[in-house]
Amino acid sequence: MKKILVANRGEIALRIMRSAKEMGIKTVAIYSEADRNAIHVLYADEAVCVGPAASSESYLRGDKIIEAALELGIDGIHPGFGFLSENSTFAKNVTDAGITFIGPSPHSIDIMGSKLKAKDAVSKYDIPMVPGTDKAVVDPKKAIAIAKGIGFPILIKASAGGGGKGMRVVDKEEVLKEQMEMAISEAESAFGDGSVFIEKYITSPRHIEIQVLGDKHGNIVHLFERECSIQRRHQKVVEEAPAVIMTEDLRAKMTKSAIDVAKSCDYVGAGTVEFLVDSDLNYYFLEMNTRLQVEHPVTEKITGVDLVKEQINVARGEKLAFTQDDLKINGHSIEVRVYAEDPKNNFLPDIGTLLTYELPKGEGIRVDDGFAEGMDIPIYYDPMIAKLTVHADTRNAAIRKMDRAITDYKISGIKTTLDFGKFVMNHPAFISGDFDTQFIKKHFDPENFEVNENNVSEELIANLAAHLYAKGENKAGSSNDTTTPIAKSNWRANRRSV
Repeated sequence: MKKILVANRGEIALRIMRSAKEMGIKTVAIYSEADRNAIHVLYADEAVCVGPAASSESYLRGDKIIEAALELGIDGIHPGFGFLSENSTFAKNVTDAGITFIGPSPHSIDIMGSKLKAKDAVSKYDIPMVPGTDKAVVDPKKAIAIAKGIGFPILIKASAGGGGKGMRVVDKEEVLKEQMEMAISEAESAFGDGSVFIEKYITSPRHIEIQVLGDKHGNIVHLFERECSIQRRHQKVVEEAPAVIMTEDLRAKMTKSAIDVAKSCDYVGAGTVEFLVDSDLNYYFLEMNTRLQVEHPVTEKITGVDLVKEQINVARGEKLAFTQDDLKINGHSIEVRVYAEDPKNNFLPDIGTLLTYELPKGEGIRVDDGFAEGMDIPIYYDPMIAKLTVHADTRNAAIRKMDRAITDYKISGIKTTLDFGKFVMNHPAFISGDFDTQFIKKHFDPENFEVNENNVSEELIANLAAHLYAKGENKAGSSNDTTTPIAKSNWRANRRSV
């Protein structure tokens, strides 16, 4: 594999290209007319325009992307995340064109892309499932009967859904019909598939996911867990690894289940198996994401594994370079997603120009971004500006480092979620580890939102940590962090249009 095309934009395109170049692989960027001067375009060895600003006419045009790849002599296509990364038809078309798809097979994507198909596949293994239906429900009367049997509250979910779309929590019979119709309509609009199913709604859950990696020779390993419980609109904003509630026994059970999920669809490549964990540490399979996750840097920091390089090696038929016994947890890592959003206004997206844009620096600080000072935040795409990741020997040290890094991250001209990240780092519930997916609902008051400019107090951390250790000790190890700030030099572009 001598040349790959990255079918994505922004920070993830840059992140993939950096690893590819370190492997001696040439890179090709795609871009829309709105991204003509984007950093990922300038950084790539070659770049090709695939259409107008709207993603439906550019980044989602798999036919144009494959046409460009064939013209440029591409060996492999990496989809990044979002856009076409979980599109089984695109993966098949890439393969049929004689190009290597750097990701799982269309078969695996198809199974795990449907929550109902995924349920059926994993049912052959001893994997805990949330009580609910295993088939689509369209009749409101039948839905009411099912809900009564499960017990309210229940959760209506789109089978082909993700990112909270087509999802409704229903706590009483009187509103079920209306909420179901809304979920079906939203699912049809977002995914072209109005199939929904019903599950028991787990109150006060924690969102824990397991990173898995498989090769074409039948080897599958896990790279431990991440906690992604700090969410807004069912989308993650703060992630960390390892999970603060994890015990050795629970980790052994959950990682085995994650590997079994991967086996159920003959998984090859990097993937993430997601679970809900209740207050009694019972866990339930939620779904599998058949792609690289936004939060993958925290896993890379605690394991020392470059997941993109492993994806490329696996795609070209190599065996995994390590076994499960070779993988260890080193220290603790936290990621804060930096969105162009206003936390005081229900996290609604903001647009504007980055009048000031200065990155934090220091050992154990990593910034994945795709912007520079003076650039505009486009209205056409996801509002994420960057991922700010820190790594330290312990969770407490990682919290302090993140707090400092947020203070040093200077952005003006638009509203961002940086202040919200500082709010989380300073909140007693997060510091103690006593939180769940309802963190924002329980603790965040946008009307009275003020940022505490003082760094996190070590005394506060020590006092609150006692609450956590009373439930189970956090056994993070230590490591030597070799993170360096991302470089944005030696950019080249060879732009073409299709």
